[in-house]
Parts: sequence; C-alpha cells; structure tokens
Amino acid sequence: MKLKNGIPSMILICGMLLVTDKTVMGQNTNPFMEEYNTPYGVPPFNKITTPDFVPAFQEGMKQQQQAVTSIYRQRSVPTFQNTIVALEESGKLLNKVSTVFFNLSSANTSPELEAISKQMAPELSKHSDDIYLNADLFKRVKAVYDKRELLKLNIEQRRLLDKTYKGFVRSGANLNAAQQVKMRAINKEFSLLTLNFGQHLLAEVNSFELLIDQQADLAGLPESVKAAAAQSAKQAGKEGKWRFTLHTPSVMPFLQYSENRALREKMYQAYISRGNNNDANDNKKIISRMVALRAEKAGLLGYKSHADFVLEESMAKSPKEAYDLLNGLWDAALPVARQEAADMQKMMDKEGKNETLEAWDWSHYADKVRKERYNYDAEELRPYFQLENVKAGFFKVANKLYGITFTALTDVPVYHKDVTAYQVKEADGTHIGVIYMDFFTRSSKRGGAWMTSYATQSYKEGKRIAPVVSIVCNFSGPNGDEPALFTADEVTTFYHEMGHALHGLLSNVKYRSLAGTSVPRDFVELPSQVMEHFAFEPEVLQFYAKHYKTGAVVPQELITKMKNAGKFNQGFETVEYLAASLLDMGFHTIPVGKEIDAVKFEMAEMNKYGLIRQIAPRYRSTYFQHIFASGYSAGYYSYIWSAVLDSDAFAAFKESGNIFDPEVAKSFRKNVLEKGGTIEPMDLYKAFRGKEPDMKHLLKDRGLNKAL
Repeated sequence: MKLKNGIPSMILICGMLLVTDKTVMGQNTNPFMEEYNTPYGVPPFNKITTPDFVPAFQEGMKQQQQAVTSIYRQRSVPTFQNTIVALEESGKLLNKVSTVFFNLSSANTSPELEAISKQMAPELSKHSDDIYLNADLFKRVKAVYDKRELLKLNIEQRRLLDKTYKGFVRSGANLNAAQQVKMRAINKEFSLLTLNFGQHLLAEVNSFELLIDQQADLAGLPESVKAAAAQSAKQAGKEGKWRFTLHTPSVMPFLQYSENRALREKMYQAYISRGNNNDANDNKKIISRMVALRAEKAGLLGYKSHADFVLEESMAKSPKEAYDLLNGLWDAALPVARQEAADMQKMMDKEGKNETLEAWDWSHYADKVRKERYNYDAEELRPYFQLENVKAGFFKVANKLYGITFTALTDVPVYHKDVTAYQVKEADGTHIGVIYMDFFTRSSKRGGAWMTSYATQSYKEGKRIAPVVSIVCNFSGPNGDEPALFTADEVTTFYHEMGHALHGLLSNVKYRSLAGTSVPRDFVELPSQVMEHFAFEPEVLQFYAKHYKTGAVVPQELITKMKNAGKFNQGFETVEYLAASLLDMGFHTIPVGKEIDAVKFEMAEMNKYGLIRQIAPRYRSTYFQHIFASGYSAGYYSYIWSAVLDSDAFAAFKESGNIFDPEVAKSFRKNVLEKGGTIEPMDLYKAFRGKEPDMKHLLKDRGLNKAL
C-alpha cells in the first residue's frame, strides 16, 4: 500500500490480526501510541489487538492535523525545510497504524476488521482532503515551488518538492470551492466502493467449493493435487472427500490435469464468474460507478480521461504510448495464440471425442501438447522445488549479486504462525532491514501475491532508518508429512516478490516519500521481473533444485526439457495478459458522463480486438482487483512495459558472460535499487544500461519475434 504523507491512498481489503488479551498480559496501553520496543523496530504484533486500531487512527489523524496547522499558521517565510520537509515528517503515528492495519488486513481478514475498514474509510478520505484541499497550506507549498530555481536544492530535494506540489495540484488544490466540494464527495464515495469490491471478491472466492466423492472423478490429477484436496476437505470437516476451491493452488491444477471435462467447465465457469452472480457480492454496479467517478474526477482536474490523469506521472506519459505498446504486442501474440488453439484442437481430434476446444479445455490440452512435443511434465519438477531450498537458493543469488545475507529471526513477533522473518545484512554485517514472508493460501487472505512495507527506508539526523518489508503469497502448503513443494510458477512468483523486496530493502534515499518502490507503476515491476530471469538459469538451479527426499540435484535432462518448453503457450499467456491491459485502458479512457454496463463493455472491447473465444482476459472486470481494489487503474499495462525493461536489463547480465557479474550487479543496485523515486525512471535505466531498452529481448524471450 502506498502512503502519501502518512495518509492511505486507498482502502485495501481488510483482515484479521492475531490478537492477545491485554488484560491477561497486564497491559493497558495502546502499542501504537508509543515507540516500538521490539528488535529492529518491527511492529509488536503480539501486543496489538483489534480495539487498538480505531483510537490509533483517530489520534494519528489528530496529530497530523495539528502538525499541518502549525505549518500553515507560522509567520515565517515558507522554505523547503519549514514547509516541505515539515509536511513530509508529519503523520508518523497515522503512518504506523495505517501500515499495520491495511497491510495485515489483506492477509488475515475478519468481520471485525471489515467493520473498522468501513468505519474508517470516509474518515480517512476526509482527513486526506482536509490536507490537500487546505488553501493556506497549499499557498505555502506553492510559494516554495515557485522559487525552486533560486533555492539551490539537490536532486532529491527538488524531486520531493516537485512530488509534493504535484500531489496537491492533482488532489484538487487549484479547484474552486464548489469543485472541491464535489471532489470530496467523489473521494468519500470512492473509498467505500473500493473497499466493497475487494470484500465482495474475497467472499466470492470463499463461497465456492467443488466436492468430489468418487475416485473416478479424480482422473488425471497428480497425487500431490489429490492429497491437497483431501487435506482441504478434512480441514473443512468433510473428511473422506476431495475439496477444490477457487484459490489459485487449487483451481489451476484442476483445470490443467482433470480428465473430467464437465467438472473442468464447472470450475472454470465459477472462476470467471466471480463478482458476476447477481447476488450480494456482485461487483458490476460497483465497477460502473467507479469508472464514472474516476472519469468525473479527471474531468474536474482538467484531464480528458482517468488514463490521461494517471499516465501523466508514468514512464508512458500518455494513453497513446501505452496503447502503442499493447497494440504492437497484440499483433505479434494473437496469431501465435490462434496457432496454439489449432494445435490443441488437433490433439482433441486425435482423441476421437468429437469435441470443440473451449476455454475450460485450454490448460488441459496445452499440457497434453507440451508433453507430446517436449516430453515435459511440470509435475516432475515439483519434488525439486522444496520451499526451504527455494528460499535458500534465492538468498544465495542475492548474496552473489549484492553481497547481502539473510538470517532467520526467532525473537521477533509475527502476525500468523505461518509467517517467518529474516534479518538482511550487508557483507560487512551492517543491518539493512527485516523481511517477513507469508507463503500459504488461507480463506482469510486475499488472492494473489504482493510485497508491502511496515517501515519505509529514510534518513533521520544522518542515520539510516532501516526498512521492514513483507512478501505475501498464496502458495501450496505442506501435505501431511510432505513439505511444501512449489510449482515452477510459484518459484517464479517467489522470485518476483523478492525482487520487489530487494527494491524496498536496498533503498538508500533521504525522504521516505521517495524511497524504494515509490516509483511509477510502469517502472516498479522492473526490479521484480528482472529477478524472474534468474530463477531457472542453470547456475541458479544448482543452488536450490534438489529432491526433497534424496537431495539429488535436478537432472540436466529435466532442465533441458523445461528450457525447450519454456516458450510454449506464450501466445496464450501474452494474449490473456494484453486483453486485461486493453480492458483496463478501455475502462479508463471513457469520457466524463458516459454510463456503461461493465460486462457488456468488456465484451465489446474484446470483440473490437478480435480476442478468440477460448481465451478470457487474465482478469475479467468483476474480479479485476488490480484496477478496482488496488493501485493499478490505467496501469495494468505496466507489467509488459516493465517486461521490455527487464528483458533488456537481464540481457546486460547475460552479455557479460556471468549472470552474477559484480560490475553489472553493482550498477543495477546503485542506479535502480537504491535510488527509489529520486530521479526520472528512464534516466535511472539509462544510467544502468547506457541506452534505452530494446524490445527485441522481450520478443525473443517469449518466442514472439518470429510472428513479426
């Protein structure tokens, strides 16, 4: 979750925190109201209870408002220090409670915290508006901004001043009184709509289950998948059956391996219908209203569309630039996807079933074609991807690249029994920060995977304030006596989120508003996605790909098969992603005043681009959490924009002849990971690479270069 001067910029799905009865502990103080007396300044999860949040939020808002009042009421001439820095340093308590509440609530929800979210959403929205629409405060900020050329500020100071000033302008500081009243109403309504969308989606996921009680209906499923389903049923009080849910580790293997076509269709239809069942959790009207409000807000601020508003602060700069990238890749990927569909239809025809390929068949027959063409079964790799080994492998990669180490911490509080914590240190033992890891899926955790922060890196009186970050995933857990074994996709996701974590941990800037991942959306995925490239390099596999029973390193033959099959199905994967990106752009280039039906709009957009019926957008509208319950509106394209960067960046490592080349790694750390948002992203990239990125590396990586 991004914070703006201590104010939450969005309300995320809320959740449940492990609580401890303070009366038992003999403690009556609110842990947010005092300095954390914990190792490395991590949150005291063992002392925080649900009733602590509301008073801490309210006191945090009160303290920040008092600080803001003292800024704009002072008689001294506005300066960078007494206005911009003072504003940057306001809201410390609010920041503390916000990071804990919103970050943890995404991982372990409860009705109690959902109620707090609904209570606090309008209050936090009003608090934010009271600051950014304060005319006296903005007058001081503008006074400093107007004389910026005379202030002899360094690069980082100029960046903070520019970001602060634009934050006010983009929040409506230049609007007239009537327009500001409208802006406040939009922000208040929007905060609740965002919250409701996410809560509806989590409820939809948790409300569905496919129970199987006949062995015959398990045909095709690997033993590991059946064991997980049996354990899920047992945990749900339905021992003796097999339970499949819409959580990724359950639904995706079922669609890939199940031989029962009718059940595959049932699972698929449930998956793509989330939020679109005309019930209490339906998201269609919420989407229509959110799209309209975003367009109206953009119009108030003088922009043609929400996308124009968002992309002004991105690397792309305009919807046209984003569309140019997406359309160019679409033209390359769609013919490949069509050919993949034809190949799978041939496989179906060869089986003599007289069936036509449908969306619920794609994963299943893609797997069959892959096995036939490459003699490769992804399940063969799972025994070599044991959780602890995968972690240790990444730690070694990070050590070889940046000299850093990870040490398990057993003396810090955690918020759930499955969570582990590590201290990160420089080669000389200097403390860098702390990282929490929360791997396994549970019904109280929202879907997907993400990196977040509890404390953002900064400097205070010349001393580095160390970050505290976390990665949260939805991976397959242990089964009985068998440890957690990852799929190849889960390994990739782990490396991705750890790339984000390195961005937060290795940040080395003065102001927290510019630290770590405080960069444009279409640049923030570079550090994460570049790490994906390392995951399956032969040198890296030797570190961690060891059989969990025998300890034997993964056979070279299996690695070769995986590499040969690596570009298979890239037409599908690229098209489903691009379809979602184009849908996002379509929603957010709608002009002010146009009413839409979300599902009809989605259908029209996909027909416009010629999306084949066997492929749905990676995220359909009613469960597109990235853009309706997170911060990626008009920005989902950023993954592919960053992919151009990360493919080109990894080419620099490969071209050196050593993927751990110390000079290349040093440059990437210095020019990308440490700089946060202190410099324009393309300038950072060119400082590392010496030139702008070349798309040829992305097309080659995905096997799409032959389609052009």
